Amino acid sequence: MKQSVIIIGSGIGGLGSAALLAKAGYEVTVLEKNANLGGRANIFEAEGYTFDMGPSWYLMPDVFEQYFNLLEEDINDHLELIKLSPSYRVFFSNDKELPIVDIHSDLDKDLPLFEQLEPGVTPKIKAYLERSGEQYEMAKETFMYRNLGFSLDFLKWKVIKKGIELNPFQTMQSYLNKWFESDRLKKILEYTLVFLGSDPAKTPAMYNIMNAIDFNMGVYYPKGGIYEIVKALERINKKHGTSFHTNTAVSKINIEGKKAGGVQLENGDVLKADLIISNADLWFTETRLLEKPYQTYPEKYWERSVLSPSAFIMYLGLDRELDILSHHNLRFGSDWKQNFKELFDTPQLPEDPSYYICKPTETDPELSPEGTDNLFVLVPIPPGLTLSEEDMTVYRQKILDLIKTDLELPDIEDYIVYERSFWSDDFRRDYNAYKGTALGLAHTLKQTLKRPLNYSKKVKNLYYVGAGTSPGIGMPICLISAELVYKRIQKIKTPKPLSTL
Repeated sequence: MKQSVIIIGSGIGGLGSAALLAKAGYEVTVLEKNANLGGRANIFEAEGYTFDMGPSWYLMPDVFEQYFNLLEEDINDHLELIKLSPSYRVFFSNDKELPIVDIHSDLDKDLPLFEQLEPGVTPKIKAYLERSGEQYEMAKETFMYRNLGFSLDFLKWKVIKKGIELNPFQTMQSYLNKWFESDRLKKILEYTLVFLGSDPAKTPAMYNIMNAIDFNMGVYYPKGGIYEIVKALERINKKHGTSFHTNTAVSKINIEGKKAGGVQLENGDVLKADLIISNADLWFTETRLLEKPYQTYPEKYWERSVLSPSAFIMYLGLDRELDILSHHNLRFGSDWKQNFKELFDTPQLPEDPSYYICKPTETDPELSPEGTDNLFVLVPIPPGLTLSEEDMTVYRQKILDLIKTDLELPDIEDYIVYERSFWSDDFRRDYNAYKGTALGLAHTLKQTLKRPLNYSKKVKNLYYVGAGTSPGIGMPICLISAELVYKRIQKIKTPKPLSTL
């Protein structure tokens, strides 16, 4: 008789674990509180414009490919991947000498720029990226695909030695200072930490592997948008019999003799299952869906945690094309350290923020009416802020004024024919996100080494998947999380070649 599984939430981790378990013969039901599948990887259309609402970068193509291989699927049958060139464009605010630069993720193309930023840097950047590549492979082999707290292999000296080689006790800021002198070059190498929701001064140097992902692999885009990944996972799930229920919110995980036995829905219905996997925000799962005696990570755990930023997002439909923008665009504030201080240490709306603009119509014109562009503008802001309508109105204008200056577009407000905003309260409402964080737990040293496990210590047959658990934040990492919870349920103890799982 098939074992039944209920998965709460349909983010990338939830969809990923559902597909693996359904293919393995489990009876899988996915419950999603919102109208669309995908969690933060949501989508909406308005007035001819199509907007990905959350993730917009396709990184770590090797991880995506390995995951699809697990399912015996060719990723190219599901996604039309386009390698971006340039990978992204950087705007240095108030920099008269070099205000705009393009990064190609091709060292032959990028070296002249790096030499301009720091003369004589070529041998150093080559050595740095070679080491980052080695550490990325080491991290995948030793940690990323391994269930923490599961295998005694983790105590072996060989594994410990490799862990030490990843520089876990040094920060990214101090690590980069030993390699490079140019502040602009270091900003380019540090920007990837935004994907981890972390401050370079507090993020372990092991995350220099993000530079290998960026420069050695490049940045891709799935034609049609990031939501094509969600559609692909939905197709594969349905192929293997997964059942989906949207607009179906869970109010409680039912415990029978310290064992998860099902869930109660907000409408009062009760669904039974042999196993429960929660892809909901881990804080919400632990403190709202479980009664206190069954909480592994109670409220006091979250009060001590360091959260990644929330975000102020504008979805803008324009009546024309903007040639000054590439597909991905990063604007770096003048005072980098002050920006991070405002995000993490003295929470406030950043005075001179770094921000990001995605113009997917650069690569995929079909996402908006002919001759127009759509923009996704994201500004990291601290989680937990209480903002009034007036606060939001004033800050929106501040960001538009910065765009006018940085992009030399004094009339940009006249180009906007559609606009929607998304703030901290929207993250709370739509995704049950603790304090409105956009990503979850930041990747500090402690929260990297002691990230929440993917199973409950208090309740048997209750598991977790997604950004809140190991290995952490990001779409590809959530697919690894899906594989890890699958391994744990299947009692696969050690990392093996994917083809043998």
